[in-house]
Amino acid sequence: MKNFALFLVFLVAACTTAQKPNSKNTSAMQTLHQLSATDINGRPFDFSSLKGKKVIIVNTASECGLTPQYEQLQQLHLKYGEKVTVIGFPSNDFAGQEPGSEQEIAQFCSKNYGVTFPLMSKVTVKGEGMHPVYEFLTQKSKNGLQDSEVSWNFQKYLVDEQGKLVKVVSPRTLPDDAEIMSWIKG
Repeated sequence: MKNFALFLVFLVAACTTAQKPNSKNTSAMQTLHQLSATDINGRPFDFSSLKGKKVIIVNTASECGLTPQYEQLQQLHLKYGEKVTVIGFPSNDFAGQEPGSEQEIAQFCSKNYGVTFPLMSKVTVKGEGMHPVYEFLTQKSKNGLQDSEVSWNFQKYLVDEQGKLVKVVSPRTLPDDAEIMSWIKG
């Protein structure tokens, strides 16, 4: 009888934790607000502080042909900062176009583009060692929207006020493109 009761306890436990093979597992899905990073000055940055704001996350590089996008990103930050936060993640993942130290990157961005929007520490945005924020942005199992790959510097990820990924925007699409402006104003 004891063995039968023990068997029933294990059976009930197994049934309550088992996943149906074809059911959608939403427990792995996240929001940006559950994540954190380290900013370019070595301080923790908690994305939960952005609840209620739209967020544009962009991987940046100082020696890329797309680097002038910093100027438009800064303009968005200045003009729409009350409703959208721009966050740059410097990365050296594409053709070694962000070789500098974090201090050099911060100085470059400030001196050349007047960047005042948050910059995070230099990270990996693809492959092994990918930063958790980019795991969220690129994996449907975590973001609930789509799988994607960061294709080059200045790829933009649009995240809504609830921390959900809503769109992936090509690196060549300028920050002030109608598609992005419509989303910001919408």
